[in-house]
Amino acid sequence: MILNDLVQIKTKELAARKKVTLRCCMAAGCMSSDAKGVKEQLENAVAQAGLENDVEVRGVGCMKLCCEGPLVQADPQNSLYIKVTPENAPAIIAALHGGTANIPQADPDAAFFKNQLGIVLANSGVIDPERIESYITVGGYEALHEVLREMTPRDVVETMVGSGLRGRGGAGFPTGLKWGTVAKSPGAKKYIICNADEGDPGAFMDRSVLESDPHSVLEGMAIAAYAVGADQGFIYVRAEYPLAISRLQLAIKQAKQLGVLGSGIFESPFNFTVDLRIGAGAFVCGEETALMASVEGKRGTPRPRPPFPAESGLYGCPTLINNVETFANVPPIYRNGAEWFAGIGTEKSKGTKVFALAGNIKNTGLIEVPMGTPLRTIVQEMGGGAPGGAEIKAVQTGGPSGGCIPAQHLDTPVDYESLGKLGSIMGSGGMIVMDDSTNMVDVARFFMEFCMDESCGKCIPCRAGTVQMHNLLEKILKRKATRRDLEKLEELCDMVKNTSLCGLGQTAPNPTMSTLRFFRNEYEALLQPDKYGPGGNGDTNRQPAAEAK
Repeated sequence: MILNDLVQIKTKELAARKKVTLRCCMAAGCMSSDAKGVKEQLENAVAQAGLENDVEVRGVGCMKLCCEGPLVQADPQNSLYIKVTPENAPAIIAALHGGTANIPQADPDAAFFKNQLGIVLANSGVIDPERIESYITVGGYEALHEVLREMTPRDVVETMVGSGLRGRGGAGFPTGLKWGTVAKSPGAKKYIICNADEGDPGAFMDRSVLESDPHSVLEGMAIAAYAVGADQGFIYVRAEYPLAISRLQLAIKQAKQLGVLGSGIFESPFNFTVDLRIGAGAFVCGEETALMASVEGKRGTPRPRPPFPAESGLYGCPTLINNVETFANVPPIYRNGAEWFAGIGTEKSKGTKVFALAGNIKNTGLIEVPMGTPLRTIVQEMGGGAPGGAEIKAVQTGGPSGGCIPAQHLDTPVDYESLGKLGSIMGSGGMIVMDDSTNMVDVARFFMEFCMDESCGKCIPCRAGTVQMHNLLEKILKRKATRRDLEKLEELCDMVKNTSLCGLGQTAPNPTMSTLRFFRNEYEALLQPDKYGPGGNGDTNRQPAAEAK
């Protein structure tokens, strides 16, 4: 494979383009509503109308407005049909020639779409994820070619540092710094791991990227491997994502056949292969040391750090671990330059962020916005606010590791530092909206139950602490708790946060702590009347401290 081969594939694909393209969403959400049947009937309707030479029916990845699926967009007409059924196919074809299609449509220029900036999702809903040629048409693998032919590994690392990209898995660690550490670590064997173990309730960002644009992740991993000196990569993806797995398997096969994975890539000395590892769905395996243990065939439990994976990771070798969204950002950075990427977002949070917008909101789906976009823009303008005339009460970011941000802080810009000040985190990108009917204590209980169930049990603070916190939240909800129980809950939050072994336990108290901070009145309203004075400790014989002296 040489650059000329990519150019020829791109030229051939563009020459084969037809006058009209019907893009049919074939991501998991739409597939669950019979998108496959819609696509088949569209192809039949095109054939029956004798329009095979003029109309292409293209299966694409996520088209973002998931609540209205199945989705079909006609180009260049710019008509976006929603809630499409197989029976609608003839009417859509007729509408291409001036007929009337009595099918609901969404406005492609509405705020939901207009406020988005596609970098990670630039190809989502546009290319066919099951054809490598479709990816090459939009510049796929050109960045890898340029990196291998024009840059040294050190140049690649320096470009990543200059871009300001931070890890999109949740912690926001500078990607260039991590790459540089692995590159400098001694070792004849190094590994690359893509963490696709997306487990937050309500989150589907990584799944959508893998279903919609798998080659962008493979290309990003290959560039990273060249930068750090690795020749083997693994994608750790949970078994609950069968469509993502099948498209990844196909993408890897196609990349090997074309020579952009394997030996002597682009006639260079660089070799790189990628294999899949299927996880069983343990939330704790999203933690990098637990993930590596699972890849090695061991029980997925975290281990203390140091040593860090960059120094001693998979099989004791230096290992680079980034998540799906981080790797998908890599090819655009090397196509467009570090300065281009660094010019998007805020001073400390560069680029864009993908969110799965869900909950009590009109427009649910996948969005990508520049860092620093206010929560209000996302929730009220793009999301359309709460349905049924309800008021927004809070927005939860970061999944079970995040916090609940009240409505009075909706003008907060979405970046790592601003969310941190409010007791929440960016996380991998889950964003759940709650309206004024939501019981915030019950929200805290739900996420604590999730963390309690998903704890691996290795360390006592997380294993026992999450159970005790969950029991206290249950007690409060049943109106059996006293003020002393609330104090115990706060003490436990502090203990579990500061003494747990890994990120699961360290962040498990976040939803409870943030709801206590902003919605304490809801907790206090559920407490039993304080029968024992200000301390509420239940000891009727105990004297106040001043009297005891």
